[in-house]
Amino acid sequence: MRIVSGKYRGRLFTPGKNFQARPTTDFAKESLFNILVNSVDFEALKCLDLFAGTGSISYELLSRGCSDVTLVELNFKHLQFIKSVLKELGESAKVYRADVFKFLQNHNVKYDLIFADPPYDHPRFGEIPGLIQKANILREDGIMIVEHPKNFNFSDLPGFYDLRIYGSVHFSFFHPVVG
Repeated sequence: MRIVSGKYRGRLFTPGKNFQARPTTDFAKESLFNILVNSVDFEALKCLDLFAGTGSISYELLSRGCSDVTLVELNFKHLQFIKSVLKELGESAKVYRADVFKFLQNHNVKYDLIFADPPYDHPRFGEIPGLIQKANILREDGIMIVEHPKNFNFSDLPGFYDLRIYGSVHFSFFHPVVG
């Protein structure tokens, strides 16, 4: 896993061979951030990384100047890895060991960018975009991105506005739903 751009460009991190998370591929991550760089000011963003896994997306945000990043991950081993990488980078972020579904029920901070990359086999995968919208934590002009496999189609959900496909990785983009 590498950081593809910004001040930490080229830095490599290896979570270990028994690590259970599936990091976003470098190709998909680079393509995603090429889209975002044209529509957001990273330094001004307040970001939330749900199902953070390896923390790969958050490191990319920090590398590009984002100073307000929150990561939510339930797996203790994954959290330890995330904290070790943040320490190695000399960066700080809010890191929560929490079940994302409970976090969404009890959290009321608003974010400019929310990224969710749940395990592809999660039994509640299809509920995630709607639950994030229902939590009302996406700012009025914010962007929510859900990474998912091809067997999920979120195009009929409220707020959906774009789908990008990079190999086996699919990103669905959403605006907040008002009301």
